[in-house]
Amino acid sequence: MLKHLFKLMWNKKKQNLLLVIEIFFSFLVIFALASIAAYYYRNYRLPMDLDDQDVWIVNYNNPNQTNRNDSLALFYENVRKAVTSEPQVMEASYASNNTPFGTGMSITSFGSGKEAVDRVYYYTSDEYYPKVLGLHLLEGRWFSRQDLADAHPPIVINESLRDAAFGHVPVVGRLVGNKQDPHPQRIIGVIADVKVEGDYHPSTPSMYVPIDTDGFRWMGTMLVKVSPDADAASEGRIYKLLSGAIRNSNIGIRHMSNDRANKNNASLVPLIIFGIIAAFLVLNVAFGLFGVLWYNINRRKGEIGLRRAVGASGWSVTGQLWLETMILATFALILGTFFAIQFPLLHVFDLPTRVYIEALFFAILFIYALATICSLYPGRQAAAIFPAEALHED
Repeated sequence: MLKHLFKLMWNKKKQNLLLVIEIFFSFLVIFALASIAAYYYRNYRLPMDLDDQDVWIVNYNNPNQTNRNDSLALFYENVRKAVTSEPQVMEASYASNNTPFGTGMSITSFGSGKEAVDRVYYYTSDEYYPKVLGLHLLEGRWFSRQDLADAHPPIVINESLRDAAFGHVPVVGRLVGNKQDPHPQRIIGVIADVKVEGDYHPSTPSMYVPIDTDGFRWMGTMLVKVSPDADAASEGRIYKLLSGAIRNSNIGIRHMSNDRANKNNASLVPLIIFGIIAAFLVLNVAFGLFGVLWYNINRRKGEIGLRRAVGASGWSVTGQLWLETMILATFALILGTFFAIQFPLLHVFDLPTRVYIEALFFAILFIYALATICSLYPGRQAAAIFPAEALHED
């Protein structure tokens, strides 16, 4: 049976080659789309470990030109206290401008030798930062104002940085820095990973350092945690308070939840565009398969009628056409799988290997399902051909 099918397909090798090429490219597009979708889905299932609801981001510029760092720090602490005295404000914290889900970014290196990590997100904040964002401590504690007097500057790292630099071991109390550094940093805490790039991206190695004595000269961001019933009137009062406290400063307020939504939308746009292109391609391939099978049935009525005349059942005729389609799909999938295997080897999308494996199996099943759907109806039409009608036409 298979030998006979291969002979039939070889006699139409030019026509079948075009179908194999169409299925091959469809497989690659589905594989690439499934890889990105699987990666996004795996990241989406990871916990955010950050509470962005009812958090407002207040941006301001710093016109205060005093030369005394202590006076500057005291001034901004009084401003923070004035903001937290508002009825619907729960907590407030100063932070660097690279806030979660924002466009700002600060990257540095971490450690040296075997513990070195080249690309680490770097955040500057105060002691109230974890309360505003609801960060979860896994080890140790967050830094406080008293830690600024320590000979070893305190840092807090996230779980990803701990695992990349040290592995799954306790790290609180470790000193980090180059051997030439006279004041290496001391790790005092480890927090759970936070997905600062949105729901569809994983956490990146990150470290948090306290604002030093002259840090308020360049700081320009305050995070404000408000109660759920805070409204536009509350926002207006905070704006008015800050405008009066920080003279000649441009005040801007936005909601962190909106930043998160914008970040997620920006991540989904390429996937949606790619999905639309893939849908059109798959639809064209489906119509192509359907049309070719329909054309083959009309050309092979005599062959089909003769098979029916010698006793072949309708399901046998349908099965033959289905099997022919599966063989064509298999040829395309063998070629496509060879190229798909190169994706993790060449780090095309730089995704985990397991994501590629999941996408590969999904793409194979999708192509087989598509070929089956396209072959069933023409196959049933072929099975409905009466022997006398087919032989009479010949």
